[in-house]
Amino acid sequence: MWNALVDNDPTSQILTAYIAKEELRQLLSAAREGANDSEIRRRLYRFYAWCAAADIPEVTRLATTIETWWPAILAFLHTGLTNARTEGYNRLVKQVKRVACGFRNTENSRRRIRFHCTRAQRANIQQFHCQAVPA
Repeated sequence: MWNALVDNDPTSQILTAYIAKEELRQLLSAAREGANDSEIRRRLYRFYAWCAAADIPEVTRLATTIETWWPAILAFLHTGLTNARTEGYNRLVKQVKRVACGFRNTENSRRRIRFHCTRAQRANIQQFHCQAVPA
């Protein structure tokens, strides 16, 4: 693989981007495995230094994104917790508002949003519609 990269990439941008990806992968695996803070900082510095030396716009953008989101990434790696559920509910609320084309009654709006965001309520409605009506 290395020989093919060297032979077919005269600017070595692909190889440089691949090494940046590997540096990031090693950083994330070290943080996930519970390495001490100094080891994580050392690997993070190595990743940033490599990306800065690469002088490739895509690699620089990757490093900028990691720098922006690093506290959240580190928190996820240490705790395993995300805000995915909150984002999912936010998406549902926006979708209900979009489909409604503007509610005139705020209580109806609240009810409809609550209805769509409550899993137990949706399960009961689906169960009711799927069951045969007793004779």
